[in-house]
Amino acid sequence: LVASPSPCMVAALQATWKMNATQLFRQSSSFLLKQSPISSTMKFTSAPLAILALASTTTAWSTASVRSIRAVPATILHGYSTETAGESATESFRLSFTEGDSTISPWHDIPLKGDTEGTYNAVIEIPKMTKAKMEVATKEPNNPIAQDMKKGKLRDYHGPIFWNYGCIPQTWENPNEEHPELKCFGDDDPIDVVEIGSKAIAMGTVAEVKPLGVIAMIDDGELDWKVIAIATDDELAKEYNDIDDVPDAVKDGIREWFRWYKTPDDKPLNGFGFDEKWLDAKSAGEVIEETHDAWKKLRSGEIEAGKLWTGSN
Repeated sequence: LVASPSPCMVAALQATWKMNATQLFRQSSSFLLKQSPISSTMKFTSAPLAILALASTTTAWSTASVRSIRAVPATILHGYSTETAGESATESFRLSFTEGDSTISPWHDIPLKGDTEGTYNAVIEIPKMTKAKMEVATKEPNNPIAQDMKKGKLRDYHGPIFWNYGCIPQTWENPNEEHPELKCFGDDDPIDVVEIGSKAIAMGTVAEVKPLGVIAMIDDGELDWKVIAIATDDELAKEYNDIDDVPDAVKDGIREWFRWYKTPDDKPLNGFGFDEKWLDAKSAGEVIEETHDAWKKLRSGEIEAGKLWTGSN
């Protein structure tokens, strides 16, 4: 007898089979290409390369873009502020968070929930239309934001990300716990959030967001949830309340960007659980709360932290 493949295995196989899925990706990338005044004479050999090549002429650290996007300065929320050390675009760069005279962790000390009912806080790591792969350093004291390293080199996306990207504090995707349906284990990080508002939000900003949905990305066999959300102060926040309110082109664009973004490095396509569908806002809230419960066990010491810095180890 042959056991039925798990959803995680199926997603991995689908990722391999979909190397010829250019037509679907062209639909989503076409939408994004139309949003940018890039010369119509520019030619790309494939839709995936086209979407990744939409890099601005500025550096990876700039919030300027090929569109005229308003850049929002780093804000002070609930008394939080940020300060930098080291030179940008180098291994030494760190953006740390403070409250009063004390250094705090954006992962452990910033509250999960926003001030408004049904909202959450998002720590913005990567502003939209930038390329530097910035992230909360989960293994460093106080978890500053730093540029990710791979094989001794600073990581950059091969093209800009079209949305603000960050994490939700006080959450954790447990690598020791198997998802009951997807049969995958968590990726050992705070849960990711993709903020789809109309403005670029500066790195280090703590933004109050409203979750609209969530998709179960499977990256190298690990479960890596992506919450889609809108900042509560964005002009679109009144229109967007659930996943069906988000235009299909946006949902498809996000899914396909994350499916393909590692392929220029000869990595396989990422897969997605639940038949690649976006789950609704209610499901997003449930996933956030589940990862918050996992974080509480991590922080209390009930779950071994390993190399992660939790402030209690």
